[in-house]
Amino acid sequence: MTAALLSVVVLFTPESGVPSSPPGTDKVVHTVLFALLAFTGLYAKIRHILPALVVYAGLSEVLQQVITPLHRSGDVVDALVDVLGIGLGWAIAAAVRSRRRGTRTRR
Repeated sequence: MTAALLSVVVLFTPESGVPSSPPGTDKVVHTVLFALLAFTGLYAKIRHILPALVVYAGLSEVLQQVITPLHRSGDVVDALVDVLGIGLGWAIAAAVRSRRRGTRTRR
């Protein structure tokens, strides 16, 4: 729940509320944010979380573009980086799951 709320704040804060940062920082934020969403969603065993996050990635960029008061622009590259983050979150969750299984079989 916290990760989902964090994503809403990060993705839908009006441009005036977004702090200035070095170029490319937003891509890192998108990657980490969606990795967090994927990892926590998988950990919580939310069904169909990965396809839902892919839809959310695209939809969030469209909404940033069309919600005029935000004064933000949608970016296809941001959506692609979001999908990269989803893959990263899945990979981390798979590694954690594999490590836990390995620990249980050794006992």
